[in-house]
Amino acid sequence: MAAVTQRPHEPGGHETRAAQKALVLLESVAQLGSGATARDISSLSGIPPATAYRLLNLLVADGFLVRVSDLSGFALGRRTRELAGAVGGDASEDFRAAHAVVEQLRARVRFGIFVASYADDRIRLVDRDPDHELAGENVIRTHLHASAIGKLLLSHRPELGVPAPLRPLTARTIVEPDVLAVELRRIRECGVAHEVDEIKVGRSALAVPLRDGRMTVIGCVAAIGRTGRVRSDDEDLTELLRTYADRIVGEIMA
Repeated sequence: MAAVTQRPHEPGGHETRAAQKALVLLESVAQLGSGATARDISSLSGIPPATAYRLLNLLVADGFLVRVSDLSGFALGRRTRELAGAVGGDASEDFRAAHAVVEQLRARVRFGIFVASYADDRIRLVDRDPDHELAGENVIRTHLHASAIGKLLLSHRPELGVPAPLRPLTARTIVEPDVLAVELRRIRECGVAHEVDEIKVGRSALAVPLRDGRMTVIGCVAAIGRTGRVRSDDEDLTELLRTYADRIVGEIMA
C-alpha cells in the first residue's frame, strides 16, 4: 500500500480574507493614530464591528497592536513598529542614529519621552516611547493649538496658522486667538512649550525644540505624563530635555 504524502497546509479562502482584513485594520490604526477606538477603526476600514473587534484582539495578543493605558483604544505595537523600522524610508530614518541617546533620557525620567519631526511642516512622531502609549496621537497632528508638540511647531511656523474657531478639546484648551498668540510668543522667547489638561484631562507635557546647524527648528523632544507629575514649572526637567535635545541633534547631524 502506497504511503500517503502529507501536503503542506495551504491557507484557505477564509484565512486569506482574515489576513487581508487584519492588514486593513493595521493600516486604519496607523492612519487614525494612537488611541483609535474600535468603532473608529471599524468605520474607517469598512469591516463590521464584531469582526473588527475580534481581529483587533488577535492583533493585540500577537503584539502587532497594543491597548493604550486607559484602555480607550488601540495603538501600533512593537512588532508592527519593528516591521516599519526594517522597511525604513520615512521621517524616522534621519532620527534613528539618535535612538540610543533618547533611550538614555528615558532611563532618567518617569515620564514618556517622545521625539517628533517637523519635516514639511507636519508632525511625525519618529521615536515613540515603547513603555508609555500615547492616546490621541492623531489629535496632536490635527489640533496643533492643544498640545505642547503642536504649539512648539506653531510658534516657529506662524505662517501655518490655525483654523478658526479653535476647537476646545477640554475645558483647559486655549480657544481665544489672542491668548494663543501670546502663548506662542512666550514659547518663541523661552524655548519651551507646555500643556496642562489641554488635549486630554489628566495629561501634561513639556517640549523643547531640536535645532539644526542653522538654528532652524526641525522637531522637538517632549516629556508626557500625568498632570501633577509633569509640571510646567519644572526647571530641572526642562534643562534635562534641553541637554538631551542638543545631544540628539548632534547624533542626527554627525
